[in-house]
Amino acid sequence: MPPAQTVLSGIRPTGNLHLGNYFGALKQFVQMQHTHRCFFMIADYHSLTTHPNPANLQANVKQVLAEYLACGLDPNACTLYVQSHVPETAELYLLLAMHAYKGELEKTASFKEKARKHPENINAGLLTYPVLMAADILLHRAHKVPVGKDQEQHLEMARDYARRFNRLYRVDIFPEPEAFHFTGNLVKVPGLDGTGKMGKSETGNNALFLTDNELVILNKIKKAKTDTGPKGPGEAMPVEIANLLEISHLVNSETAAYYTGLYHDGSIRYGDFKKHLAADLWNFIEPIKKQIEEVRRDESYLEQVMAQGMEKAKESAGRTLNMAREAIGLKPIYF
Repeated sequence: MPPAQTVLSGIRPTGNLHLGNYFGALKQFVQMQHTHRCFFMIADYHSLTTHPNPANLQANVKQVLAEYLACGLDPNACTLYVQSHVPETAELYLLLAMHAYKGELEKTASFKEKARKHPENINAGLLTYPVLMAADILLHRAHKVPVGKDQEQHLEMARDYARRFNRLYRVDIFPEPEAFHFTGNLVKVPGLDGTGKMGKSETGNNALFLTDNELVILNKIKKAKTDTGPKGPGEAMPVEIANLLEISHLVNSETAAYYTGLYHDGSIRYGDFKKHLAADLWNFIEPIKKQIEEVRRDESYLEQVMAQGMEKAKESAGRTLNMAREAIGLKPIYF
């Protein structure tokens, strides 16, 4: 029987996790931990591009860890670690950066979007974000990366860096990682405001968090943008309505199918639809929210999980760095 393939992915600790994180990543993480050699990290280095408040960073890391655990990740079945606890990540980032070029980095969609939104903070870390992401993946010589659609370009760059390093130094150290999703399609959960994906960093009414209570969910759904309704059967569906129906399908496919039919019949009532959608969302989120609160209260358990994950991740990282250092001509230093 062939050895299990290695999987790597992570989430930045920049706020509570939302439905986009759950369906785009966590649901797959929980399944894959039993069939693959999995490394799941809390990407605190990545959060530094936005200069987070130091007083909040550790609390945010522990909150995301609690949410990981509450959603079903088992530290005995996978390696669950904090990115900055493994400084080997930074060394591989440096080595890969020597073969990453300004032109290709400036062309990435995420960099152009961030630079447009935050022209006062176009820092080097933001520009080289794909290099750090590649280091995360290649550090454990991962074969598969469960990513959302918005990360596909970054993953392709990681493949480029793996190929480039192997070719330049005439080695076969890094496999070329592939995007992976159990359904065969990468999930991109839409936001509530109709402007794109659901995201933690967005303001306003865009995201549904795994820690939201029933009233908050209801109010967010009530405020979600719709229109005056179809004027008759066969009218094209606006993107805002399609987004809400897509979210509905994720938590209750029967509700989604029923209201999709009503829309195409020209008889949908958005007030009724939103009430049903809010109820379905609360039924889905409530048990996860309770488990998050229970795990977050157990500080000693969270510290134990972080220490265990750090040890396992550093062992894997050290093996890779020794091979990379030796290929370049540097002395292997990890034991």
